[in-house]
Amino acid sequence: MEATSATKKNNDKALPLELETVQPASSPLRKMVVVASIAAGVQFGWALQLSLLTPYVQTLGVPHVWSSFIWLCGPISGLLVQPIVGYYSDRSTSRFGRRRPFIFAGALCVAIAVFLIGYAADLGHSFGDDLSKKTRPRAVAIFVIGFWILDVANNTLQGPCRAFLADLANGDEKKTRTANSFFSFFMAVGNILGYAAGSFSKLHKIFPFTDTEACNVFCANLKSCFFFAILLLIVLASTALIYVKETPKSKLEVTDDDKQVSCAGELFHALKELKRPMWILMAVTAVNWIAWFPFFLFDTDWMGREVYGGVAGEKAYDTGVRVGSLGLMLNAVVLGLMSLAVEPLGKLVGGIKRLWGIVNFILAIGLAMTVVISKVAEHERQTSGGATVGHPSDGIKISAMFFFAVLGIPMAITFSVPFALASIYSSASGAGQGLSIGVLNLAIVVPQMLVSALNGPWDALFGGGNLPAFVVAAVAAAVSGILAMVLLPTVKPEDEAKVKVVAGFH
Repeated sequence: MEATSATKKNNDKALPLELETVQPASSPLRKMVVVASIAAGVQFGWALQLSLLTPYVQTLGVPHVWSSFIWLCGPISGLLVQPIVGYYSDRSTSRFGRRRPFIFAGALCVAIAVFLIGYAADLGHSFGDDLSKKTRPRAVAIFVIGFWILDVANNTLQGPCRAFLADLANGDEKKTRTANSFFSFFMAVGNILGYAAGSFSKLHKIFPFTDTEACNVFCANLKSCFFFAILLLIVLASTALIYVKETPKSKLEVTDDDKQVSCAGELFHALKELKRPMWILMAVTAVNWIAWFPFFLFDTDWMGREVYGGVAGEKAYDTGVRVGSLGLMLNAVVLGLMSLAVEPLGKLVGGIKRLWGIVNFILAIGLAMTVVISKVAEHERQTSGGATVGHPSDGIKISAMFFFAVLGIPMAITFSVPFALASIYSSASGAGQGLSIGVLNLAIVVPQMLVSALNGPWDALFGGGNLPAFVVAAVAAAVSGILAMVLLPTVKPEDEAKVKVVAGFH
């Protein structure tokens, strides 16, 4: 036995680099932690994007009714970029490895995007924008370009990072679950840091040069936040790329099937082979995301506009946006804690599909409460003669913070249970889990595109503001809760036990 092992070892040494294609064992957990930590840098940027960029683009003169159109880039890039990057990273024969080149390219694109977004106002002014006018078209154009690049870059980063973790686990199911737990943990850390940075009003004082003629305090704070975001991402990505080596895939491993079947072909085949449970799951997921996406689009804008009574660019509005970022930080904390309770709660209520239905009703109630909070805040401003603009009562502020925190409960379920059900249904039907979960992503990004395209005109139809979108979202949440409990096939306990539910994030 020892002689055989020695011979194999010597033979392995004799192999050229391009033929060393299979890792003999899974990698140490410390390497997985280093790779998973990139998620903190990615999510830091996502958190800033979700909390600050809708208000920021309105300070550049984009009307509220049109601001949601800019967010079309998120679902479009998710629909196109992640599958394409995943497909080609699987087949990459680069000498640097399959995943690392994509991670490097994604991090570089994030740096470019952050520069364009942060300096959109300054660049627009230098190219001829008139600061006395409300709308600055050149700044808006630069911002939109940077915004799209940022979404593409984030989607380029996330897929290869998750795939890299799976490569390092090398088929070890326990390490695969642990690696995904690390990834989710670091995403929660990135969320908390990003929302905390967005809520701090004096961050720009660390970088005095950010406050310019074309860039006000809110804009300067955004620049400063993005400086921290890119610094964090560069440090984490560089550490992972240098410390964690990757075995290249040789050209000999690229099979005829790899060459003949395109990314679109695999996706079409997966859709063609879907069983009824997966189609139902996709339908419920689509309705559920019609409920969620208005919240992601307008959460801090709602705080600045309806709760604090401000107008984009004014102090009251900026204060509301920062407090909204603080609310999102609380949301992220609850989300992280709740992710640990998904499995025991599922058992307590009789299954994870029933749990998903129940929390969708919590989501519906929470979204409906935005109308109550907004109307009470408006009544306060009217009765005080405008004295409470930018200074709502403690009761309203506490109610708004409670709203953000409570929504962390259904969010944790939404980011975990549908993917667990996709795994269960695909296992039961004999379908591939990877493609089934990839197909489920269609039921997430298509509703996002629909909401982004229709939200602005819908809100304008009812006089502007965010409440019309939140009302539709509340109805969609209630409908998705009913559909989840009534239409989704019951999951057998033995099938549910096979799947480890791990919460993820946007």
